[in-house]
Amino acid sequence: MSMEANEPPALDNLIFGEIQVLLSEKRTALSSLRTGIAIFALPLSVLSVLIATSHYYSFGKVMPLLVPLLLLNLGLVVLGSWLIYHSVHHLHRLDHRIRELTQKYRSIADFVE
Repeated sequence: MSMEANEPPALDNLIFGEIQVLLSEKRTALSSLRTGIAIFALPLSVLSVLIATSHYYSFGKVMPLLVPLLLLNLGLVVLGSWLIYHSVHHLHRLDHRIRELTQKYRSIADFVE
């Protein structure tokens, strides 16, 4: 079994593969974070429009419509908050794992950082 001089060892290839998987998971967590922020911002936009136009309607007359809308907005805020928390937590775990790998295998640290 002869190895070419330019070919990196198999262990480095394995570690590079693991880091690539971790980085792809990081991209997924970032897209989940982006979705959470968008879901969180939607109820805030709806509420700001309702507040801005509140002088055009009477709360007593539109209360049967406002209550379900506010409950839906509350659900969206909770969902957005959970997605943001989960994504940030996952990003921290992935960064920690990548940092562990680069500290353990110094030969690949220059390529990752």
